[in-house]
Amino acid sequence: MKKMPFSLATGLLAATLAGCGGDSSSSDGTSGGGNGNTTPPATASTLKIGLLPDTQGGGDNVSMHPMKAVLDKEQELGVDIVIPVGDLTDHGTTREFEQWTSVAESYRDAGIEFLPLMGNHEDSYAYSVEWIENMKHYIPEDAVHMAGAQYLNYYVIRDNVMIILLKYYNLPIAFEWIKQEVAANEDKFDHLVIASHDGLIGAKYGETREMIVEGTKGDNALMDMWDDIRAFFARYDVLWVQGHEHMYQRSVVTAPIWVDPSSWTTADGNYRLPQYTQIMSGNASYKGYEFRYGERELVQRIVQQKMNTRSNGSPAYDANASVLTFHGDRVDYESWFVEHTIGSNEDGVKELGDPQWKLLDRFTRTKNRCERLVYPNSIPEGTRPVMYLDASYVSNDCTGDDGSVARMVAGTNDTFNRVESRTRDMGVTPGFSRAETVTDLMRLGYQFLFQYHQPWTPNLNGENRLVPLNDTEVEIPETTIDLKELVTMSWQQSDGETASDILIISGTQNQTGTYSSAYGAVKDIETMVGLPGSQPDGTAKQPHTLPAGASKDWDLATAVADAYALTFDAPEGSDVDSLNLGVRTAEGWQPLASADCLVEGPFDGGYLSTPPTRPDACADQPLVGIDPDHGRRFWAVLQQDAELALLRR
Repeated sequence: MKKMPFSLATGLLAATLAGCGGDSSSSDGTSGGGNGNTTPPATASTLKIGLLPDTQGGGDNVSMHPMKAVLDKEQELGVDIVIPVGDLTDHGTTREFEQWTSVAESYRDAGIEFLPLMGNHEDSYAYSVEWIENMKHYIPEDAVHMAGAQYLNYYVIRDNVMIILLKYYNLPIAFEWIKQEVAANEDKFDHLVIASHDGLIGAKYGETREMIVEGTKGDNALMDMWDDIRAFFARYDVLWVQGHEHMYQRSVVTAPIWVDPSSWTTADGNYRLPQYTQIMSGNASYKGYEFRYGERELVQRIVQQKMNTRSNGSPAYDANASVLTFHGDRVDYESWFVEHTIGSNEDGVKELGDPQWKLLDRFTRTKNRCERLVYPNSIPEGTRPVMYLDASYVSNDCTGDDGSVARMVAGTNDTFNRVESRTRDMGVTPGFSRAETVTDLMRLGYQFLFQYHQPWTPNLNGENRLVPLNDTEVEIPETTIDLKELVTMSWQQSDGETASDILIISGTQNQTGTYSSAYGAVKDIETMVGLPGSQPDGTAKQPHTLPAGASKDWDLATAVADAYALTFDAPEGSDVDSLNLGVRTAEGWQPLASADCLVEGPFDGGYLSTPPTRPDACADQPLVGIDPDHGRRFWAVLQQDAELALLRR
C-alpha cells in the first residue's frame, strides 16, 4: 500500500467532515456539499427541497415503511418542499392513495409543501380521475398549469427557484411550454429544477432509448427536440430529478454546443461545461432494479451510482433521502441511504425502525464556477490521450469577483468507484420500429447513446458496446464501468470574515473505491477482475490498487480524497504578508497552516509524495506555501473538499 501523503492533517480533515455531514447519523441540515458549515449572505433566504423516490409497495399497497423513513429524514433535515417523483402507487387504487395520503398528511400539516407528479403506474392504472381527486389537495393553489394538462404538468416559483413538474413521458409534449414559461419568468429565479418520473437518459429505462433508438417509425417528437432539449437544459443549468429507476445515480448529460453558442459568454463569469445534472433519486419501495445498458458514453458521465436489488448477491434494498438546498446563487446537495430487508408492509419496520442513515453523495456549486471532469486512473496504456480523458487534478484559472484566482495544479484520481451493468438487447420490427434493420438500430444506438469506439474516440467501457445477435436483435454486452469525478471550483462573495472571496472545492471526496455488480452485490476492486471486454482494447478491467486512505465504504464519512494541489492568488494590491490561506471548519474560519509553517517557495509536483522539510511542530498541519516568484500566490496540498479564503493574520 502507498504511504499516506503528508498533506492529510487528521485533525483538519475531521473538523471539515464534521462540518459537512460527515457524521452519518448527523441531522444538521445547515451544511452541505462536503464543504463545511456555510454562512451565505444574510440577505438571501434558504429553500430546501427533498426528493421522495417511488413508493409503490406491490399489489394494492404503498411501501409505507420506507416512505415514512425517507420523510422523517427529510423533515429532520429541515426541508420546505418534498417532490414525490412519481409511482406513488402500484395500481393507482383508492386504497393505495388512502395509504399514501395517510403517511403524507402529517408532514403536510407540519408545514412541508408537496409537489407530486404522475408516474407510469398512475398513468397506466389511475390516470386523471384518481390522480386529480387525491393530488389536487397537495398541488399548490398558486401552481401554473400547462393548458390541457392541468394537475399533470405545472410549475411553482419558491424564493429564487423555479420548479417544473412533468407527468411521465411528457418531456417532448411539454418542452415548448417549458421554454415559454421559463422565458416569461427569467427575472424571477436563479435556479431551475425540473422533475419528472423518467428522464432523457436512463439506467434501466430512458426516453432516448425508448422513443428514439427503439422508437416507433414516424414518431419524431423527441428526436427532433433532442439537441434543443440538452442545449436548453445546459444553458439554464438545469437540475433534472426523477424516479422510475429504483436505484440511485447522479450523472451529467452533455449538450451540443452548436445549437446554442450564446449559452455562455465571458461576461457570464468562469467557463462551465456545456452539460446539465441528472439525478435518479433512488428507491423508497419494495423492489430494486439492476443496472441495465450501462453508461451512455456519447452524452453521459456517471459520477455516483448505487443499486440494491435484494437478489443475485445483493442482500437488501435501499431507501434514499436526498435534499437540495438553495441559498442565493448557491446549491448544496446531499443524498442519504439506509439498507433494509422489508418486502411488504406486513414485514414490519425492521431496519427502518431506527434507520442508520449514511451519506452517499453530495456536491456544492454556485453560478460562478469552473468545472472539470476527472477520469479514473484506469485507462490502459496506449489508449489515445484524448483531451478530456484525463485522470489529473489540473484546471484552468478560475477567477473570483474580487480578482482572486485559483487553479488546480497537481494530483491523480486513484480513488474511484466501479460498477457493472448486465447484458441487454434491443430489437427491430420492420415496418413498425424506426429502425428497419439491425444495422439501422446500431446506427441509432451510436448516434444517440453509445460512444462508437475508434482509436481517436475510445470507449472506456469496451470496444464493442453494440453487437448484432441476429436479423432482428442487437445486444448491449455487460460491462464494467469506472465512475468519473465532477470537480467544481465555485466562488462566493466574502462573508465578512474573510479578506477575499470564498473558493468552494467540491467533488474530490465522493468516491471511496467501492465495486458492485449490476445487482448491487459487493465486489472488491483491488482483487477482482472486471467483466470480459470492459476495456477499450478488448481486455477486462484489472484489479486496481487503492491509496491507503480509501475505505471502500459507501459512507462518505469515511471518504478521503486523493492528494491534490491548488494555487490561490490574492487580488491585485493585496498585502500578502498580512494574509494567510484559511479553511472553513465546523468551528469557523481558521488558517490551513500557521504562519510559521508556511513554506517559502513555488509548489513542486513532488510535494504530493515527498514534502519539503518543515519544523517538527508543523507535522500535523497541511502543506501550505507562498510562492515568491508570484508575489500574490499561496498554494496548498489537500485531501478533502474544502471552502478556502484568505484570512487576515
